[in-house]
Amino acid sequence: MDEGKTAGAPTVTEESKRDEELKASDEAVAFMASIEPEELQRCVFPESLVAMSDGGRVLGEFSVSVEFTRRVLQPCLLLHAQSHGAIDGSPCGTTVTAYLTADLEVLEEDYHEYIKLDNHSVEKRCHMVQHDRQMMINKCTTVGEEMTKECVSFPMSALRGLVTEGSSLLLMRLMALRKKVPENMIFIILDQCLHINQTTFSELGVKRIEVCGEVMEVFGVQRMVCSVKASSSTWQCYFLDDGHLASRTQVGSPVTMKLLQQPAKTDKGPEKVPLVWEEDMQLHSQYLERKDKLKAEHASYLREQPEIRALLSEFMQDLLIMKPDNIYQFAREYFLSFSSSRSSDSNLKTRST
Repeated sequence: MDEGKTAGAPTVTEESKRDEELKASDEAVAFMASIEPEELQRCVFPESLVAMSDGGRVLGEFSVSVEFTRRVLQPCLLLHAQSHGAIDGSPCGTTVTAYLTADLEVLEEDYHEYIKLDNHSVEKRCHMVQHDRQMMINKCTTVGEEMTKECVSFPMSALRGLVTEGSSLLLMRLMALRKKVPENMIFIILDQCLHINQTTFSELGVKRIEVCGEVMEVFGVQRMVCSVKASSSTWQCYFLDDGHLASRTQVGSPVTMKLLQQPAKTDKGPEKVPLVWEEDMQLHSQYLERKDKLKAEHASYLREQPEIRALLSEFMQDLLIMKPDNIYQFAREYFLSFSSSRSSDSNLKTRST
């Protein structure tokens, strides 16, 4: 495989100057700063929808979960979103894992998108993480056998009002729970070319639609994503009273995400969510390092004690030949003989001395 083409640090161009000019609106920044802990608590739940064609055929699934956790001992929110299905018979999917502060600032996010075509696959990975008040971004695009890598960074001061694929999902939950989208909700994003661009949120109002066979009142939020090199895309989402997503559609697409089963109503109050260390990127990395170290130590010990492999090999051979019904009893008697022989050897040595 090609080792990849790496894009270096960008020079001062018209695009970089344009990045400096694009900013989030004061109203958008104020909205993020106004988020209360009680509101976030109401956003902590999983949900799942199905992707359906205009003809009612199921094409895939879409799921989102939000929970409280810790990242490097810092309390935060963990959002995990996943979709998978097929486009014209080609398997495709997207996965987003994001760690967010209480005001939806992105601490770390991992984005993965793929589509498997007949003669090749296309895969996009983008990882962003805060470090020393800089947002470090690494993007890798693989088309067939060719890989392209891009690395950029932005000062966090230039990213006020930033929303990402992950944080935008939680942002719309909050808007739906408030049942109000303020005017001039202009946030900034990092587009496919890793340039600063804008995304806007607006209110679609309240309407009644059929959800799970029942006509229910839902609140609509529209998101428009601006793009320099491609046409803008618009998403329309409708939410139930409790913040669960009832439907999600990209304008112009024949596919609609729909809720097929109403979420169970619970009266549980706020509760602590235990740390899921497997989903903490840093803790998981430390676990893998420790695991590799232990494997190396165990392998070294086995090399220094070759009789272990010989002993286990002889035991397995006798076990397969004898085929005992009670394996535990057979193992006990087998290894007990070694204990007896060691005791005999010890007694002989004692008598000889």
